[in-house]
Amino acid sequence: MAFRSKIRLLTLQRNRPFSSSILSPDSKTPLSSKEKSRAALSLLRFEKNPERILDICRAASLTPDSHLDRVAYSMAMSKLKESNYYEGIRGFIKDSLNRPDFRSERSVSHLIVLYGQAGLVKDAINLFDEMPKLGIQTSVKALNSLLFSCAIAGEYGEMKRVFSDFPRKYGLEPDLDTYNTVLKGLSESGSANSAHSILAEMERKGIKPNAATFSVVIAGFYKEEKIGDVEKMIGLMKKHGVQRGIGVYNVMMQSLCKLKRSNEAKALLDEILSKKMKPNCVTYGHLIYGFCKEGKLDVAKSLFEEMVNRKLKPEAECYFTMVYYLCQGHEFDVALTICKDSMSKGWIPNITTMKSLVNGLVSVEKVDEAKEIIAVMKEKFSRNADKWIEIEEGLGKVVEST
Repeated sequence: MAFRSKIRLLTLQRNRPFSSSILSPDSKTPLSSKEKSRAALSLLRFEKNPERILDICRAASLTPDSHLDRVAYSMAMSKLKESNYYEGIRGFIKDSLNRPDFRSERSVSHLIVLYGQAGLVKDAINLFDEMPKLGIQTSVKALNSLLFSCAIAGEYGEMKRVFSDFPRKYGLEPDLDTYNTVLKGLSESGSANSAHSILAEMERKGIKPNAATFSVVIAGFYKEEKIGDVEKMIGLMKKHGVQRGIGVYNVMMQSLCKLKRSNEAKALLDEILSKKMKPNCVTYGHLIYGFCKEGKLDVAKSLFEEMVNRKLKPEAECYFTMVYYLCQGHEFDVALTICKDSMSKGWIPNITTMKSLVNGLVSVEKVDEAKEIIAVMKEKFSRNADKWIEIEEGLGKVVEST
């Protein structure tokens, strides 16, 4: 009886009326599609109630054709998964399938990925199986989405099974994206050795690997610290005529930095420059993170300065990394300068980092600067203003203890 009541409640919740006014209650004019998407994203960032999250998505009439909408979908699925609201996720996706604008290969492929993001791989597989009943032909694109769905859910065993069985079962011929998706999943799951047989199969079938193919495999071998296999992959790249461009170099640097081998990653930067290649902000971002993590702040600061001098614009995460680790190293003056630059671009580190910076500034007798930071945080994040008021009130105690 309790189960029936639960189902009845869910049905009522799914079918209850909702209005686009939830997106902008103060607006008297209808919102455009893009305005709805932006409003939905803004609301989803702070919303925790699962049903309200679903109402926001429904009110915005999200569609996979829009990048903003795909971001909103992803955010909503992550939040619903955190709440373990799986019935709500299933209901929402089934409702979406009833919309005429969702009866396409592209839309269903996106919903398959959303199931994977929610960890509902069986549902993703069922949706793939049901595509013909929906009047949509199964395709390699949908297969690739299903493989990706398995990978992001961490269901690597299912990914292998789908890759092994489904092409034959549905009469589909895997393409380059199929193999790249599987190789990425294998590399992430600690099965990078399987890449050798996959690459051999690609060669037999005449499917030429690209830079993305080798990037995911190289990252996998680095993760397992199989440096000899990395060298083999670089040799295979030459054999297939695939250039080792900046993207591959960036993957190699990131992998080395994760292994706390940042000096070796820095040597690759020197190699890039000697070849007259142009590093980008991602290149420097990986190196800066690596040296910060190893406590080599002087090298990180030098690289940050070099990046700026090359007219490369640091990404938000690079700023956040610098501010966090500079605070950890008690270099609060430099952290403040970099933080102000980041904030001028609208990029603000998380509350833990900002609190560390504020307390650090007070400890070096820069109370006024600390108060300026707090004022900005209270204005930018009015929802958390009470937390910053509490921190501000505690400044006196920090001063007394220093």
